[in-house]
Amino acid sequence: MVTNKIILDLCGGTGAWSKPYKDAGYDIRVITLPDNDIRSYNPPDNVYGILAAPPCTEFSLAKSNSKYPRKMAEGMGIVYHCLRIIWEAQYKLPTPLAKTTTLKFWALENPFGLLRRFLGHPVMIFNPYDFGDGYQKKTCLWGYFNLPKKNPVEFVKDYIHTIGVNGKPLKKFDMLLTKYYGKLTRQERREITPAGFAKAFFEANR
Repeated sequence: MVTNKIILDLCGGTGAWSKPYKDAGYDIRVITLPDNDIRSYNPPDNVYGILAAPPCTEFSLAKSNSKYPRKMAEGMGIVYHCLRIIWEAQYKLPTPLAKTTTLKFWALENPFGLLRRFLGHPVMIFNPYDFGDGYQKKTCLWGYFNLPKKNPVEFVKDYIHTIGVNGKPLKKFDMLLTKYYGKLTRQERREITPAGFAKAFFEANR
């Protein structure tokens, strides 16, 4: 069991991305609303890894069809605080002239959209089917981390999961309307990190 390695899961929601770390005994801190607000959060010393998944609403390409205007500054405000926490976690060096910081890895995730205009080209772009979950959700990943090993499966347009309540088949993001995540909205279910990717990321960044 790993009990002394702190992982911050920023805007983590259900904690799906950090779940493999939690299962392995890491010290997981899920910093997410309504209990925790990253805008007023300061990281502890010696954080081992940071996972950040700021809301994608204002950066989503799908919002182009919305009747509400984009609030880019509002969306970037949350991204800024994710980055601020990542930076603050690295200000205290192991030694005064160290060549590395105390943070082993960090990653920031967002669906393929306008956030690229602010953060530049991502380190990697993936779909859930690249890591064993047969549905599509083009996602960008920025940061400092080891690339997870892909285990692609065929993309199925009408992908069916059979892990729903009472074993009933549920389509795509409806799969997550289960006892494990409670009665979340479709948007909340859509934002949950796919399990295959989460596991692969953990294996590459222990």
